[in-house]
Parts: sequence; structure tokens; C-alpha cells
Amino acid sequence: MAESAASFLFNQLTLFLQQEQELLEGIGDNAVYIRDELGQMRAFLRAADEKEETDPQLKEWVKKVREITYDTEDVLERYMLKLAHLHCDADGYKRYVKKMYASVKKLILRHQIASEFRKIKLRMENVAKTQLRFKDIYGFKNQESSSSSKTYDTRGDALLLEEEEVVGIEEPKKQLVEWLKQTDDGLMVISVVGMGGLGKTTLVKKIYDDSSVNANFDCHVWVTVSENIDLDRLLRDMINQLTSEAKLQPPENLEAMNGDGMKEHVYKFLKDKTYMIVLDDVWKVDVWESIRYSFPRNNARGRIIITTRLYNIGNAACIETGGHLYNLAPLTAENSEKLFYRKAFPRNSCPSYLNEISKSILKRCEGLPLAIVVIGGLLATKNNNFEDWKIFERTIGLELQGDYLKRLNKLLSLSYYDLPYYLKACFLYLSIFPEDYLLTKLELIRIWIAEGFVEPKDGKTQEKMAEAYLNELHNRSLIGVAETSLDGAPLSFRIHDILREYIILKSREQNLFTGTGEGDMTRPDKIRRMAIHSRSKGTYNVKYLRSLFWLDFSEYAESVLVFHEVLGHCRILKVLSLRKAPIDSIPNDVFKLYHLKYLNLSGTNISVIPKSMRNLQNLETLYLDQTQVTEFPVEILKLSKLRHILVGTSYSTNPVTFPVQGCKAPYEIGSYLTSLQTLRWIDADEADGIKIVQQVGKLTQLRRLGITKLRREDGMDLCLSLVNLTNLRALHISSIEDEVIDLDHSLSSLPLPFLCIICLYGRLEKLPRWAYSLHGLTVLRLWGSRLREDPLENLGDLPNMVCLQIGMFAYEGEELIFKGRKFQKLERLSLGNLRGLRCVRVEKDSMPRLVRLDLEDCKRMEELPEGIEHLRDLQYAFIWNMSEKFNGRVADQKHRGGHEWKLAHVPRVEIWEKDGLKPKQLKL
Repeated sequence: MAESAASFLFNQLTLFLQQEQELLEGIGDNAVYIRDELGQMRAFLRAADEKEETDPQLKEWVKKVREITYDTEDVLERYMLKLAHLHCDADGYKRYVKKMYASVKKLILRHQIASEFRKIKLRMENVAKTQLRFKDIYGFKNQESSSSSKTYDTRGDALLLEEEEVVGIEEPKKQLVEWLKQTDDGLMVISVVGMGGLGKTTLVKKIYDDSSVNANFDCHVWVTVSENIDLDRLLRDMINQLTSEAKLQPPENLEAMNGDGMKEHVYKFLKDKTYMIVLDDVWKVDVWESIRYSFPRNNARGRIIITTRLYNIGNAACIETGGHLYNLAPLTAENSEKLFYRKAFPRNSCPSYLNEISKSILKRCEGLPLAIVVIGGLLATKNNNFEDWKIFERTIGLELQGDYLKRLNKLLSLSYYDLPYYLKACFLYLSIFPEDYLLTKLELIRIWIAEGFVEPKDGKTQEKMAEAYLNELHNRSLIGVAETSLDGAPLSFRIHDILREYIILKSREQNLFTGTGEGDMTRPDKIRRMAIHSRSKGTYNVKYLRSLFWLDFSEYAESVLVFHEVLGHCRILKVLSLRKAPIDSIPNDVFKLYHLKYLNLSGTNISVIPKSMRNLQNLETLYLDQTQVTEFPVEILKLSKLRHILVGTSYSTNPVTFPVQGCKAPYEIGSYLTSLQTLRWIDADEADGIKIVQQVGKLTQLRRLGITKLRREDGMDLCLSLVNLTNLRALHISSIEDEVIDLDHSLSSLPLPFLCIICLYGRLEKLPRWAYSLHGLTVLRLWGSRLREDPLENLGDLPNMVCLQIGMFAYEGEELIFKGRKFQKLERLSLGNLRGLRCVRVEKDSMPRLVRLDLEDCKRMEELPEGIEHLRDLQYAFIWNMSEKFNGRVADQKHRGGHEWKLAHVPRVEIWEKDGLKPKQLKL
């Protein structure tokens, strides 16, 4: 965490030394010293961060470095703010006077910053001396390693669940045993993946000890790998277990054998035998890569079970051997309650006065068995005292620091300390958001970038690197996917409540975040990041505030006072989120935030963007979606660092054209805002011969583009602009009223290698020919197109199409035919509001990977798609508001069963119809 702050400041100081030569007289040497010391400390801080938990003095040293880093950043940003106010726009004599005034002010600034840097240099010299002492103690080297040096033994925690405590493992055990007993020869890896505390080890141990499973194998080995694995020890342990089970002596020279010799011995021993080997708690991919050739693949039937928190480890081993990956899920509500009551009330049932508290605590455990067992055991010691239970419910986060929950805390610490240095700050940042908050992927990415947590690397943008950070947290089972987009990519994430309590503690400890709700304890002297919740009270030192989130409006009168008090006193804010805040205008104090990089006004009642928006010279991300803003002032062109603009209001009442209200953009947007990566929704306007669709072609960094009110005559210009947008990933186009979207011009293909999403809302005479050459296209949505010819013939050849939606009068024909060997990767198909459609035919070998089928409001259809039984991978059929005849035939087929029931192979079938204003699900 401290290393991340030091790296960011190192870059800031380097930039400052390059750009502010005028201010550097008398202070340059001190600034260079501080920068160089930070540069040398970065690698040391990475190693120290891993050891600080076991050494209070080292922990205090890291804290001092972190505070020096923050304070230096404060000094820089305060003076950069003052410099920005000295810029002169006047003419003539007035300009001369202002210039003289600015010179005097700069002289004063130079003395002030020199004094500040001298103080910081003295502090830096002291911590540099102490660093040498720690190097002598620990022998630290400037290494890049990010793995934790901690040696916690977690097996005792993972196996806390005794026989009588194990619940909810029947289904996963049944599936794993089925895979183990498959009679195919060769090597197969079965990976069990999930976050710490889910019971992966417990589940696999029950299978390993099951005599009915053991009987299928000649050899059995269980190796606990853990975080700091010694591969030689692992192989030696394996050989000892194999020989002991066979009642043989281990090789005499086993202790002297090198790794290759032990691998060869294991291979020869297992050759021509059946074997089951468990590699429990694997943390690194190279563990499997180092020993995989120890296991015979021919003339033997071998089964390797891997348990791990990291998805990529389990997945890599499974793919290589044609094995199986099992994502272990949390316990169901019923099983969670059963386990909790068994631990919390070992002799009696739950008293009625503790019912509600029990449910509240169980909700926080979210089906995590280890949390339920440990917390239930602690509550069992409180003798059913209502007050004690209530205190625990309010302070569960603090309880993690107590002795009884130390085992749970240790388990969570393992995952945190194993994170690479660059992920720690990103992960702790999630503590800002309230319980059950959906963490939107793009929102998080843009906030992390604004905070300075992300650096571009190897030619990748900051956005791409931040996305990789999110994927890594998900891979490590620290966050879970909450929602996915049409192509299956994550849209939002959530974090387990117990894990959130842990990172709240870590965040407070490192002064990363401060909340303002009732549950907040002591407040630091210098608050860096703040979230305003309901019933906020007290005063706050917000002079050093970097980020401000207004998240809860249930106690509006109180929280709005805190908000205005805070906003009026912080001047170096970088991140400001007022999402869904009950405000009608942007507070004037916002436009004084020179350093602001991220501004979220989504869902507010704002309708006007003032001209003073031009003051936000460093703004990179601007959210104005779901507001009443319909026009940007020309002053927005001054914000040359803008990377993401999201604006526009969606409605749900317009049945034909796409229900979105866009925004008028300045006509010279393409000449000024050249850093834009996201721009949606803007109107396709024209003035003085300048067309917005032409300007768009100058924004060559665009990844996401949304245009509204497109006219037929704009089509050619838009296509010519698209030729330049070679980085484009998503294209959304909406026509004006009943206009035709005419994109079918002489361009046979467009050089858009990364374009994966196209959504067209409005009339089409035909699909543009260049769309058929987009081999990267994964999602196509057609809405209101009124096509008369079947569009499927050529679309079916697109090799990566995952989702196809044809809706809202997009097709006026009577029949759609999905021909054989077409749509080979399609996973989701939606057909809706196609009033002329009578019949859908699915030929054999078409859509072999289809998982979900939606049929909605196609009133002339009388039966299920012909050939739907060919869709063997179909998991979910959703049918909405179809005709009575259609629903009756489906119900009749289900009743008759057998080969008559075409959806017999589909696990989930839902049929809904309108019942007045409420939807009603039909029983089959």
C-alpha cells in the first residue's frame, strides 16, 4: 500500500521537476533528494509491507513513509492549485499589472514550498536511516517479489468443520465423485475453486476419506501445498506417502535426490497404476507446471484434485488434461441457518428474541462456512444475552481483531498479503462502498485511474491495466461477478460482507478511507478519503481530502449539511461522486476543484452545465447520464484531458425508436477533446456546415461511441468517420424519429478489428455489408429495424457472435431460419416484439452452444421453434407474453411428456404473461 503511494509520488515529483523550473530555484535539490529516496525505497516497501504485521516497529516505519508520501503530495498539489490561479488572461496594461502581481506571488510561493520541502527532507533522512537498520535485521533486497513471507498454517482453519458440522456438501460431493469414477484412462485434473473459508479442503477431505472412492485407486496421496511451498519437500512428501501405503521403504538416497530425480521416481512408481492425488491449497501456477510431468498420462488412470482460491490455476490445469473445474458455491440460506444454529445454540433452539439478530448476522456471513462456524462458536459463549448479541452485530468488524475470531482474520489476511503491491490499494479502496453495493466495473476502473493507482504498461492504456487488476481480484476469489453484459463479460462485482469488514479495518489502519456513519470510530487527523452516509455528525478535517462519495440520502437534511461543509473546505479533491444525489444544480464549490479528475453526477436532477465547468482543467471522467442535461456549453472544449463523457437519459415508454435522450455537443469537439475514449450519447447535429458525425472521426482514441438523432444523410459521413476509429469497441446508433439508418455505403469493409458490440436503434433498409466482415463482433442488437429480408443468412458466419437480439419490430417477415453449422459460438438469442413472425426453425448443428433463449411478445407464433430439441446446451428458456395458443401448446407438450416435450433437456423453463399491471408466471 505504501509502495503504491510512493510510486505515484515518484512520478508526480519527476513531472514537477520537469515542468516547474521557475519555482525550483532554491528547492530543486530537496525535491530531487525526496524523489530519489522514494525511488530507492519502493522495492524495500514491497517487502516490508509483507512483514509489517509481525513487527510493530517495522509497521510504524511503513506508516511514517506513507505519511511523508501523502504530505509531500499535499504540498505539491496545494502549490499547483495556487499556480493555476496565477495564470493571466487579461490584455494591455491590466495584463502587465497582473503579470507583476503573479511574479511577486510566485516568489512568495517559492519560499513557502522551499520551507515545506526542507521539513519533509529532514523527515525523509530520518526514515532512510531507520531503513538501513531494518535491512540489517531482515536482509531485505530490492526485489520485485509480491508473495507474502508469512507462514500462517491455514489447514487447521480450513478443517475446523468436524463431521457433525458439515452441511451442504452432498451435491458438490456427488459431482466430484462422479468425475473421479469416470473410467477413461489417462490423466485428469479436477479443480475445486473458491474463496478462503468456503470449505474446499473439507469437501475434498470427505471424498478422499470415502472408502467407496478409495477402492477405485491403487495409490492415494494428500499433499498440503500452501503459500510458501518448497517443491523438493512436496515431492519428498509424495514419495514417502506412496511408499508407506505400499508398505515399502523410501529410496535410501531420498534426502539427497534433486527435484528431477524425485519426479522421475514418482513417475515410475505410478506407471501402470491407478492413483488419486490431492494438491491442497495451491497458490501459484508454477507449482502445477513444475510437477505436472511427474504423473503418467498413458497406460494409467490418474486423478489429480487441486483446491485453490485462484481461478487461473485451476482452469489451466483442467484445460491441459481435459479435466473439470468446480466453482464451490456458498451454503444455501437453509444450510447456513442449520450450521449456525448448531454452533450458536449447541444445546437448545434459538430463542425467539434472538431470531432477528441471528438472521442479520447470518446475512453478513453470506453462506461462508468458516465464518458461520467461528462466529457461531463465539456467540455460543455469550449465554444468549440479547445485549451482548446486539453489540456483536454492530461491531462485527472490530470483533475480527479479537482473539476468538483471530483464525478467521488470519484466513482473510492470507489473501490480502498475497496480493501484488499494486493491487493492495485497489482492493482496500472497495471498503468505501456500503454493504451490498454493486461495484460497477467501468466506474471502478475510472476511479482507480483518477486516484493514481494505475500506470500504463507495455503499451496498454491505464483502462486496460485497471481492467486486468479487476480480473486479478476476481481470479483470486476476492470479488464475485454480480452482473454480466450481453456477451458474458462482467458488468459489476460485489464483495463478501465478512471480507468487506476486514478491508474496512485495514483501510482505517492505513488511513485510506473514513466513513461518517454512526458506526465509525476514531477519525484520523488528516482525512484522505471520505464517504458520507446517513446520520453523519461532527466536524472533519478535510483540508487533505482526495476523494468524496455521497452515498446515502435517507437522512438528507443531516447529510447535506455535512456534504456542503466538507466540499467548501477541500481544494485538492480528485474524485467526487454525487451519484443519485438530490441536487438540481452543481454546487459552485465544485468548480474550484482544480485537481478534480473524476466527477459523477449520474442520476441527479441537474439540467444545466455552467460555463465555469472550464475551470476543471484536469477532469478525465464526467458522468451525466440519467440527468436532465441536453446541451454542453462550448467551454467544455477547454477540458482537453477528458477521456470519458457519459450523458443521456433513457426512457421506457417509446415502443419503436430507442428510448434515449442525447445531448448536443460543441461542433468542434473533434479538434479539442482528442483524448476521449468514451462518448455517449450525443446528438448528430449540424451547424455552419460542420457535422458532429464528421467531427467524431477525429476522435481516434474512442473505444465507445453512442450517437442519437442520426438522419439518413448522415450515414455516409459517419461511415467515413468510422474508418478512422480503429480502436472502437462498442458502437450505439439511434435514428431520429422515423428516419432510416443508412450505413450501407460503398465501403465493403471497415478496419475495425476490435469492434465487438453494435446496437442499432431505428429503421434499416438492410444491414450494412461491412458488418458481415467484423470477425470480432460478439454482440448485435437490432431494435425497430423493420427489416423485410431474413438477416440471419450472413450473420450466421460471424465466427465470434455470442449474443443476438432482434426486437421491437426489427424484422417484419413471417419466418426465421437458423441454418445448420451457423452461429457456432452463439450463447444467447432474444426474439421480441416481432409481430409478423409465425415460425422459427432451428436446423441441426445450428447454435450448438446456445445457453439462453428469450421469446417475448411474438403474438403470431403458435408453437416452440421447430428443432429446439437440437439445442443440447440450452440451460434457460424465458418466454414472455406470448399468445394463449402458444402457451397452451407448450403446457400440453409438458403434460404429455416423453418425446413430445421438446424442452425436456432444459433445466430452467419460465413462461410469463401479463396479468393486468403485474406479471404472472404460468405453472407447467
